[in-house]
Amino acid sequence: MKNKVYWQNTDTLPRIIQPLIRWYKSQERERALPWRDDVTPYHTWISEIMLQQTRAVAVIPYYERFLAALPDVASLAACPDDTLMKLWQGLGYYSRARNLKKAAVVIEEQYDGQLPYDFASLLSLPGIGRYTAGAIASIAMGLPSPAVDGNVLRVVSRLTMSNVDVTSLAARKELEALLAPCYPSGKDAGALTQAFMDLGATVCLPHGAPHCLHCPLARLCLAHSEHAELAFPPPKKKTPRKQEKLTVFLLRDGDRIALHKRPEKGLLAGLWELPHTTGHLSSDEARLFLIKHGFDVKSLQALPSAHHVFSHVEWHMQGFDVTLNASTGTIVAENNAPLIWATLTELTKTYGIPSAFQYFLPHEI
Repeated sequence: MKNKVYWQNTDTLPRIIQPLIRWYKSQERERALPWRDDVTPYHTWISEIMLQQTRAVAVIPYYERFLAALPDVASLAACPDDTLMKLWQGLGYYSRARNLKKAAVVIEEQYDGQLPYDFASLLSLPGIGRYTAGAIASIAMGLPSPAVDGNVLRVVSRLTMSNVDVTSLAARKELEALLAPCYPSGKDAGALTQAFMDLGATVCLPHGAPHCLHCPLARLCLAHSEHAELAFPPPKKKTPRKQEKLTVFLLRDGDRIALHKRPEKGLLAGLWELPHTTGHLSSDEARLFLIKHGFDVKSLQALPSAHHVFSHVEWHMQGFDVTLNASTGTIVAENNAPLIWATLTELTKTYGIPSAFQYFLPHEI
Protein backbone atom coordinates (compact mmCIF):
# COMPACT_ATOMS: atom_id res chain seq x y z
CA MET A 1 0.00 0.00 0.00
CA LYS A 2 1.34 3.40 -0.93
CA ASN A 3 2.30 5.63 2.00
CA LYS A 4 -0.17 8.38 2.73
CA VAL A 5 0.90 11.80 1.47
CA TYR A 6 0.30 14.50 4.08
CA TRP A 7 1.89 17.54 2.48
CA GLN A 8 0.94 19.13 -0.84
CA ASN A 9 2.61 21.78 -3.02
CA THR A 10 5.99 21.05 -1.45
CA ASP A 11 7.94 22.27 -4.48
CA THR A 12 7.90 25.64 -2.68
CA LEU A 13 10.07 24.42 0.19
CA PRO A 14 13.54 24.83 -1.40
CA ARG A 15 12.63 28.43 -2.24
CA ILE A 16 11.93 29.49 1.35
CA ILE A 17 15.34 28.64 2.82
CA GLN A 18 17.42 31.68 1.85
CA PRO A 19 14.63 34.26 2.42
CA LEU A 20 14.12 32.85 5.92
CA ILE A 21 17.83 32.90 6.76
CA ARG A 22 18.23 36.46 5.45
CA TRP A 23 15.19 37.59 7.44
CA TYR A 24 16.49 35.97 10.62
CA LYS A 25 19.92 37.56 10.30
CA SER A 26 18.38 40.99 9.61
CA GLN A 27 16.38 40.96 12.84
CA GLU A 28 18.59 38.73 15.01
CA ARG A 29 19.71 41.60 17.22
CA GLU A 30 16.10 42.47 18.06
CA ARG A 31 15.57 38.92 19.35
CA ALA A 32 18.68 38.80 21.55
CA LEU A 33 18.38 35.89 23.98
CA PRO A 34 21.05 34.57 26.38
CA TRP A 35 21.15 31.06 24.87
CA ARG A 36 21.89 32.62 21.48
CA ASP A 37 24.77 34.71 22.81
CA ASP A 38 26.86 31.74 23.97
CA VAL A 39 25.87 28.74 21.86
CA THR A 40 27.05 25.34 23.08
CA PRO A 41 25.32 21.93 22.90
CA TYR A 42 24.68 22.05 26.67
CA HIS A 43 23.26 25.57 26.61
CA THR A 44 21.06 24.81 23.61
CA TRP A 45 19.79 21.61 25.23
CA ILE A 46 18.87 23.32 28.50
CA SER A 47 17.18 26.24 26.74
CA GLU A 48 15.19 24.04 24.36
CA ILE A 49 13.85 21.90 27.21
CA MET A 50 12.90 25.02 29.20
CA LEU A 51 11.24 26.60 26.16
CA GLN A 52 8.80 23.71 25.82
CA GLN A 53 5.38 25.04 26.89
CA THR A 54 6.99 28.28 28.13
CA ARG A 55 7.47 31.72 26.52
CA ALA A 56 11.04 32.82 25.86
CA VAL A 57 10.83 35.98 27.98
CA ALA A 58 9.65 33.93 30.96
CA VAL A 59 12.47 31.39 30.54
CA ILE A 60 15.37 33.89 30.71
CA PRO A 61 15.72 34.22 34.52
CA TYR A 62 15.28 30.46 35.03
CA TYR A 63 17.87 29.71 32.36
CA GLU A 64 20.42 32.09 33.87
CA ARG A 65 19.84 30.81 37.41
CA PHE A 66 20.04 27.17 36.25
CA LEU A 67 23.36 27.63 34.44
CA ALA A 68 24.84 29.56 37.36
CA ALA A 69 24.11 26.55 39.60
CA LEU A 70 24.67 23.77 37.05
CA PRO A 71 27.14 25.01 34.41
CA ASP A 72 27.83 21.66 32.74
CA VAL A 73 26.67 18.09 32.26
CA ALA A 74 28.69 16.77 35.21
CA SER A 75 27.11 19.17 37.71
CA LEU A 76 23.63 18.40 36.39
CA ALA A 77 24.20 14.64 36.64
CA ALA A 78 25.36 15.02 40.27
CA CYS A 79 22.65 17.48 41.35
CA PRO A 80 20.44 16.32 44.27
CA ASP A 81 16.81 15.92 43.24
CA ASP A 82 15.45 18.50 45.69
CA THR A 83 17.98 21.08 44.52
CA LEU A 84 17.06 20.39 40.90
CA MET A 85 13.35 20.76 41.63
CA LYS A 86 13.99 24.03 43.47
CA LEU A 87 15.90 25.39 40.47
CA TRP A 88 13.02 24.35 38.22
CA GLN A 89 10.30 25.71 40.53
CA GLY A 90 7.88 27.90 38.58
CA LEU A 91 8.59 26.44 35.15
CA GLY A 92 6.10 23.58 35.54
CA TYR A 93 6.11 20.26 33.68
CA TYR A 94 8.65 18.97 36.20
CA SER A 95 9.23 15.72 34.32
CA ARG A 96 11.39 17.85 32.00
CA ALA A 97 13.84 18.50 34.83
CA ARG A 98 13.91 14.84 35.90
CA ASN A 99 14.64 13.79 32.32
CA LEU A 100 17.42 16.37 32.07
CA LYS A 101 19.19 14.72 34.98
CA LYS A 102 18.57 11.21 33.63
CA ALA A 103 20.04 12.24 30.27
CA ALA A 104 23.00 13.94 31.97
CA VAL A 105 23.82 10.69 33.78
CA VAL A 106 23.74 8.80 30.46
CA ILE A 107 25.93 11.45 28.80
CA GLU A 108 28.45 11.20 31.63
CA GLU A 109 28.52 7.41 31.51
CA GLN A 110 28.38 6.80 27.75
CA TYR A 111 29.66 9.96 26.04
CA ASP A 112 32.42 11.25 28.36
CA GLY A 113 30.28 14.15 29.50
CA GLN A 114 29.72 15.61 26.01
CA LEU A 115 26.42 15.57 24.13
CA PRO A 116 26.73 13.19 21.13
CA TYR A 117 27.14 14.84 17.74
CA ASP A 118 24.48 13.03 15.77
CA PHE A 119 20.69 13.13 15.61
CA ALA A 120 20.05 9.46 16.38
CA SER A 121 22.20 9.45 19.53
CA LEU A 122 20.64 12.69 20.75
CA LEU A 123 17.18 11.22 20.15
CA SER A 124 18.05 8.20 22.31
CA LEU A 125 18.58 10.36 25.42
CA PRO A 126 15.79 10.62 28.02
CA GLY A 127 13.50 13.59 27.43
CA ILE A 128 14.90 14.48 24.00
CA GLY A 129 12.34 14.16 21.23
CA ARG A 130 12.70 14.65 17.50
CA TYR A 131 12.36 18.42 17.60
CA THR A 132 14.82 18.92 20.45
CA ALA A 133 17.36 16.57 18.83
CA GLY A 134 17.06 18.50 15.58
CA ALA A 135 17.38 21.85 17.36
CA ILE A 136 20.54 20.83 19.25
CA ALA A 137 22.06 19.27 16.13
CA SER A 138 21.38 22.28 13.88
CA ILE A 139 21.85 25.21 16.29
CA ALA A 140 24.79 23.98 18.38
CA MET A 141 26.46 21.52 16.02
CA GLY A 142 25.78 22.96 12.57
CA LEU A 143 24.32 19.70 11.30
CA PRO A 144 21.66 19.76 8.54
CA SER A 145 18.96 18.38 10.84
CA PRO A 146 15.47 19.89 10.55
CA ALA A 147 13.79 20.74 13.85
CA VAL A 148 10.06 20.41 13.25
CA ASP A 149 7.80 21.79 15.98
CA GLY A 150 4.41 23.48 16.01
CA ASN A 151 5.83 26.66 14.54
CA VAL A 152 7.29 24.85 11.52
CA LEU A 153 4.15 22.79 11.02
CA ARG A 154 1.95 25.89 11.10
CA VAL A 155 4.18 27.89 8.76
CA VAL A 156 4.47 25.10 6.20
CA SER A 157 0.78 24.19 6.44
CA ARG A 158 -0.11 27.76 5.47
CA LEU A 159 2.69 28.09 2.96
CA THR A 160 1.58 24.98 1.05
CA MET A 161 -2.14 25.04 1.95
CA SER A 162 -1.78 21.49 3.25
CA ASN A 163 -4.84 20.27 5.12
CA VAL A 164 -2.67 18.28 7.50
CA ASP A 165 -3.19 17.02 11.04
CA VAL A 166 -0.21 18.72 12.68
CA THR A 167 -0.51 16.48 15.74
CA SER A 168 0.28 13.42 13.63
CA LEU A 169 3.77 11.98 14.14
CA ALA A 170 3.70 10.62 10.60
CA ALA A 171 3.04 14.11 9.24
CA ARG A 172 5.94 15.50 11.27
CA LYS A 173 8.32 12.81 10.08
CA GLU A 174 7.27 13.36 6.48
CA LEU A 175 7.95 17.09 6.80
CA GLU A 176 11.37 16.38 8.32
CA ALA A 177 12.16 14.23 5.28
CA LEU A 178 10.94 16.96 2.91
CA LEU A 179 13.03 19.65 4.61
CA ALA A 180 16.21 17.58 5.06
CA PRO A 181 17.50 17.95 1.47
CA CYS A 182 17.01 21.72 1.71
CA TYR A 183 18.74 22.19 5.05
CA PRO A 184 22.12 23.94 5.04
CA SER A 185 25.12 23.08 7.24
CA GLY A 186 27.19 25.20 9.59
CA LYS A 187 25.86 28.42 11.11
CA ASP A 188 23.07 28.63 8.53
CA ALA A 189 21.60 25.38 9.87
CA GLY A 190 21.06 27.04 13.24
CA ALA A 191 19.91 30.27 11.62
CA LEU A 192 17.23 28.41 9.68
CA THR A 193 15.97 26.54 12.74
CA GLN A 194 15.78 29.75 14.74
CA ALA A 195 14.19 31.60 11.82
CA PHE A 196 11.32 29.11 11.86
CA MET A 197 11.02 29.62 15.65
CA ASP A 198 10.94 33.40 15.38
CA LEU A 199 8.61 33.46 12.40
CA GLY A 200 6.09 31.30 14.25
CA ALA A 201 6.48 33.27 17.49
CA THR A 202 6.25 36.80 16.08
CA VAL A 203 4.66 36.71 12.60
CA CYS A 204 2.87 33.50 11.61
CA LEU A 205 0.92 33.37 14.86
CA PRO A 206 -1.16 30.41 16.09
CA HIS A 207 -4.01 32.51 17.50
CA GLY A 208 -5.45 35.52 15.76
CA ALA A 209 -4.47 36.94 12.39
CA PRO A 210 -0.83 36.45 11.31
CA HIS A 211 1.24 39.54 10.50
CA CYS A 212 1.59 38.77 6.82
CA LEU A 213 2.83 42.27 5.92
CA HIS A 214 6.00 41.49 7.88
CA CYS A 215 6.47 37.93 6.63
CA PRO A 216 9.49 37.18 4.40
CA LEU A 217 7.53 34.32 2.82
CA ALA A 218 4.28 36.17 2.06
CA ARG A 219 4.79 36.18 -1.71
CA LEU A 220 5.35 32.41 -1.65
CA CYS A 221 2.49 31.57 0.73
CA LEU A 222 -0.51 29.91 -0.93
CA ALA A 223 -2.81 30.48 2.05
CA HIS A 224 -1.96 34.18 2.02
CA SER A 225 -2.66 34.42 -1.69
CA GLU A 226 -6.12 32.98 -1.05
CA HIS A 227 -6.73 35.03 2.14
CA ALA A 228 -7.11 31.70 3.92
CA GLU A 229 -4.34 31.90 6.53
CA LEU A 230 -6.64 31.13 9.46
CA ALA A 231 -7.94 27.96 7.82
CA PHE A 232 -4.50 26.32 8.10
CA PRO A 233 -3.60 24.17 9.85
CA PRO A 234 -7.16 22.88 10.31
CA PRO A 235 -8.28 23.27 13.95
CA LYS A 236 -8.58 20.18 16.11
CA LYS A 237 -11.40 19.73 18.59
CA LYS A 238 -9.95 19.83 22.11
CA THR A 239 -10.85 17.23 24.71
CA PRO A 240 -12.33 18.93 27.80
CA ARG A 241 -10.06 18.85 30.85
CA LYS A 242 -11.06 16.87 33.91
CA GLN A 243 -12.27 19.10 36.76
CA GLU A 244 -11.12 18.35 40.31
CA LYS A 245 -11.94 20.09 43.62
CA LEU A 246 -9.35 20.25 46.41
CA THR A 247 -9.17 21.70 49.90
CA VAL A 248 -5.59 22.72 50.75
CA PHE A 249 -4.21 23.22 54.27
CA LEU A 250 -1.45 25.63 55.22
CA LEU A 251 -0.62 24.01 58.56
CA ARG A 252 1.57 26.12 60.85
CA ASP A 253 3.42 25.06 63.99
CA GLY A 254 5.25 28.20 65.06
CA ASP A 255 7.46 29.21 62.12
CA ARG A 256 7.22 25.77 60.51
CA ILE A 257 4.85 24.66 57.75
CA ALA A 258 3.75 21.09 56.95
CA LEU A 259 4.70 19.48 53.63
CA HIS A 260 4.68 16.02 52.18
CA LYS A 261 6.10 14.51 49.02
CA ARG A 262 3.94 13.47 46.10
CA PRO A 263 4.21 9.98 44.54
CA GLU A 264 7.18 9.32 42.26
CA LYS A 265 4.89 8.82 39.27
CA GLY A 266 2.02 10.85 37.88
CA LEU A 267 1.14 14.53 38.06
CA LEU A 268 3.81 16.66 39.84
CA ALA A 269 5.70 13.45 40.59
CA GLY A 270 8.16 13.55 43.47
CA LEU A 271 7.53 17.21 44.35
CA TRP A 272 6.74 18.71 47.74
CA GLU A 273 3.19 19.92 48.33
CA LEU A 274 0.88 21.27 50.97
CA PRO A 275 -1.38 18.62 52.53
CA HIS A 276 -4.87 18.57 51.06
CA THR A 277 -7.99 16.49 50.57
CA THR A 278 -10.46 16.05 47.74
CA GLY A 279 -13.65 18.10 47.63
CA HIS A 280 -14.45 21.54 49.01
CA LEU A 281 -14.87 21.69 52.79
CA SER A 282 -16.57 24.43 54.75
CA SER A 283 -14.71 25.98 57.71
CA ASP A 284 -16.52 23.70 60.14
CA GLU A 285 -15.90 20.64 57.96
CA ALA A 286 -12.23 21.56 57.62
CA ARG A 287 -11.82 21.91 61.39
CA LEU A 288 -13.50 18.55 62.01
CA PHE A 289 -11.36 16.93 59.30
CA LEU A 290 -8.16 18.13 60.97
CA ILE A 291 -9.31 17.12 64.47
CA LYS A 292 -10.20 13.68 63.11
CA HIS A 293 -6.63 13.38 61.85
CA GLY A 294 -5.19 14.23 65.24
CA PHE A 295 -4.43 17.93 64.90
CA ASP A 296 -4.84 20.34 67.81
CA VAL A 297 -6.29 23.35 65.97
CA LYS A 298 -5.71 26.76 67.54
CA SER A 299 -7.20 28.86 64.72
CA LEU A 300 -8.44 28.34 61.17
CA GLN A 301 -8.94 31.02 58.55
CA ALA A 302 -10.18 30.66 54.96
CA LEU A 303 -7.77 31.69 52.19
CA PRO A 304 -8.74 33.04 48.75
CA SER A 305 -9.68 30.27 46.34
CA ALA A 306 -7.42 29.42 43.40
CA HIS A 307 -7.67 27.79 40.00
CA HIS A 308 -4.76 25.97 38.38
CA VAL A 309 -4.73 24.48 34.87
CA PHE A 310 -2.62 21.49 33.84
CA SER A 311 -2.60 19.99 30.36
CA HIS A 312 -5.38 17.47 31.07
CA VAL A 313 -6.87 18.51 34.40
CA GLU A 314 -7.99 21.64 36.21
CA TRP A 315 -7.76 22.07 39.97
CA HIS A 316 -10.38 24.24 41.64
CA MET A 317 -8.91 24.83 45.06
CA GLN A 318 -9.88 26.44 48.31
CA GLY A 319 -7.55 26.69 51.28
CA PHE A 320 -7.28 27.26 54.99
CA ASP A 321 -4.51 28.90 56.98
CA VAL A 322 -4.35 26.78 60.13
CA THR A 323 -2.40 27.55 63.30
CA LEU A 324 -1.76 24.50 65.48
CA ASN A 325 -0.98 24.20 69.15
CA ALA A 326 1.53 21.46 68.31
CA SER A 327 2.72 19.49 65.29
CA THR A 328 0.76 16.40 66.21
CA GLY A 329 -1.54 14.58 63.82
CA THR A 330 -1.05 13.67 60.20
CA ILE A 331 -2.78 13.68 56.85
CA VAL A 332 -1.92 10.53 54.96
CA ALA A 333 -0.66 11.35 51.49
CA GLU A 334 -1.57 9.36 48.39
CA ASN A 335 1.74 7.49 48.65
CA ASN A 336 1.65 7.26 52.47
CA ALA A 337 4.41 9.86 52.67
CA PRO A 338 4.72 11.35 56.17
CA LEU A 339 4.41 15.05 56.87
CA ILE A 340 7.60 17.01 57.35
CA TRP A 341 7.88 20.44 58.94
CA ALA A 342 9.90 23.12 57.14
CA THR A 343 10.82 26.65 58.18
CA LEU A 344 10.11 29.60 55.90
CA THR A 345 13.83 29.78 55.11
CA GLU A 346 13.86 26.11 54.07
CA LEU A 347 10.79 26.65 51.91
CA THR A 348 12.56 29.53 50.17
CA LYS A 349 15.92 27.82 49.65
CA THR A 350 15.44 24.05 49.74
CA TYR A 351 12.02 22.71 48.87
CA GLY A 352 10.59 23.02 45.37
CA ILE A 353 6.86 23.75 45.71
CA PRO A 354 4.90 23.56 42.42
CA SER A 355 2.96 26.63 41.34
CA ALA A 356 -0.37 24.95 42.03
CA PHE A 357 0.29 25.19 45.79
CA GLN A 358 2.09 28.52 45.87
CA TYR A 359 -1.25 30.34 45.85
CA PHE A 360 -1.58 29.34 49.50
CA LEU A 361 1.96 29.95 50.76
CA PRO A 362 2.74 32.92 53.04
CA HIS A 363 3.56 36.14 51.19
CA GLU A 364 7.05 36.28 52.65
CA ILE A 365 8.11 33.12 50.77
